[in-house]
Amino acid sequence: MPIDGKIVRGAVDQFQKVQAHMKNAKRENAVETYEGLKDDYLSLKAVLASLGVNLTDIDKIKE
Repeated sequence: MPIDGKIVRGAVDQFQKVQAHMKNAKRENAVETYEGLKDDYLSLKAVLASLGVNLTDIDKIKE
C-alpha cells in the first residue's frame, strides 16, 4: 500500500508545530507544558520514522 503524500505532509507539519511550541515552552520555563508537548513530539517522531521520513534536517529538538 503506497503512502499518501498528504498524510506525510500533515504529520511533518504537526511535528514542526509541536517543536515550535516546545521551544516557546522551554524559553518561558513552562515545564508541564513542555513535558506534555514532548509526548506529542515523541509520538509524531515515531510515526514519521515508520513512514520512512528522514528526521535529520527537520528535528530541531533532538530528544
